[in-house]
Amino acid sequence: MVGPERPQFVLFGSSIVQFSFSNEGWGAVLAHIYARKADIILRGYSGWNSRRAVQILDQVFPKDAAKQPSLVIVYFGGNDSILPHATGLGPHVPLSEYIENVRKIAIHLESLSEKTRVIFLTAPPVCEKQLRASLSGAVDMVRTNDSCRIYSEACLEVCRGMNLKAIDLWTAMQQVENWETVCLT
Repeated sequence: MVGPERPQFVLFGSSIVQFSFSNEGWGAVLAHIYARKADIILRGYSGWNSRRAVQILDQVFPKDAAKQPSLVIVYFGGNDSILPHATGLGPHVPLSEYIENVRKIAIHLESLSEKTRVIFLTAPPVCEKQLRASLSGAVDMVRTNDSCRIYSEACLEVCRGMNLKAIDLWTAMQQVENWETVCLT
């Protein structure tokens, strides 16, 4: 331990979390805002989905840890919402399983401490034209804005049912003028 103990804010999710400190991203902004007030801890795993997250919950968030996070911001859903690949491989998670995984993640995180707060981020929108151009056939996976919407709505519904906070990235980002170039890289 270095210096006085501070609250821990854990960012837990896939590539949107892993790369959140790049290019003055949202993780870097949080670290700046909470400098000397909270420790921002990154637990981002590029390419992961909610199924993988459930498998490692106990390792990333052990219930017997001496100190539990004050806040956990959770993002899974973008990779889950990629359409199923013909081979059965890939990050796609069926919607019903995704919904159950979000519940499992929420239950586990809420059980860590009475003081642990949880916020879920929904799947953001995707600009299909921009995605196709950047991948240019290199990856044989399809992510559509409509599939992101469906998973985003499912996340919001679970959070409403469990009385959890959620940020609707899918809707909020598309309200920004020129969101495809302003909000996406």
